[in-house]
Amino acid sequence: QVQLVESGGGLVQAGGSLRLSCAASGRTFSPYDMGWFRQAPGKDRESVGTVRWSGGIYYADSGKGRFTISRDNSKNTVYLQMSSLKPGDTAVYYCGARYYAASRYDYWGQGTQVTVSS
Repeated sequence: QVQLVESGGGLVQAGGSLRLSCAASGRTFSPYDMGWFRQAPGKDRESVGTVRWSGGIYYADSGKGRFTISRDNSKNTVYLQMSSLKPGDTAVYYCGARYYAASRYDYWGQGTQVTVSS
């Protein structure tokens, strides 16, 4: 089992920045792809981006340009740096873990709320 705990969410004005963290525990962190997702009210969960176990980083359209994903294997933590935030970025942000050979994310955090005011 992998336990994931997100933190760093909050209320921010449009144009501001936030850094979310996702701390993992329970198993060795390095063989897992780590993804960030978000879910706005009334909408489906969508991908923000993924940092592979190998270090490769991929962004979904929602994360391109203003968001930066990184991981620190020594701290078992993955980060989502968000800048130039917009009200449309308001959502619950989740991190997920996927073993590098798996086809789906099997482990999820509880989510952290990000609210961007105009």
